[in-house]
Amino acid sequence: MKNIVIGMMLLIVSFSTQAQEKKNKNAKYDVEVNGSCEMCKKRIEKAAFSVSGVKSAEWHIDDHILHLIINEQKCSILDIKKAVAEVGHDTDEVKATQEQFDKLHDCCMYERN
Repeated sequence: MKNIVIGMMLLIVSFSTQAQEKKNKNAKYDVEVNGSCEMCKKRIEKAAFSVSGVKSAEWHIDDHILHLIINEQKCSILDIKKAVAEVGHDTDEVKATQEQFDKLHDCCMYERN
């Protein structure tokens, strides 16, 4: 009987640890971010790095993709999208307000959908 109780307890513990979501310390993401020039690149990357847990952020002008490596234990991809939108750049999920967009330099104005 004692062995059955111990076995049941081990089974419950193993199921509960499997149910917990593992957070990756080097998760890679690609996020679409609208922009048009080198000034945009600097602004977008600076906004991404302002979020604690971002290890690498590189935005490419040609394809408008922000390549990220983040520690998921410290931040989420949504946190980064919000930070980028706050400086005036739309992402695939979070859009900048019109007021934030209007603060961009003339050369940084991109076509919004």
